[in-house]
Amino acid sequence: MEAYAILETGGKQLLVRVGDRIEIEKLSVEAGQDAVLDTVCAVSDGTTLKVGTPYVEGAKVTLAVDGVKRGKKVVNFKMKRRKGDRRKVGHRQSLTVATVKAIA
Repeated sequence: MEAYAILETGGKQLLVRVGDRIEIEKLSVEAGQDAVLDTVCAVSDGTTLKVGTPYVEGAKVTLAVDGVKRGKKVVNFKMKRRKGDRRKVGHRQSLTVATVKAIA
């Protein structure tokens, strides 16, 4: 079994392994640079599992940032019948595309 980590970013938790390409909410890191995330909820080296409360002390995940892209458009539409009341709002989240380099 290979090493993996469960990290928390953008209010969501992701299971990542070395070499995975992930899309997470936008980080303030430019393309080509490395980002280090220390909000690791659990980490495994392949044999043992460490679970944090809420985060594992000293655990870090290093990401190589590939760039930024826009996510899928989400449309919120509300309507009250027979009242002529309609509201339509669209949203596209900015996402950071990164590759997992190391889990420590």
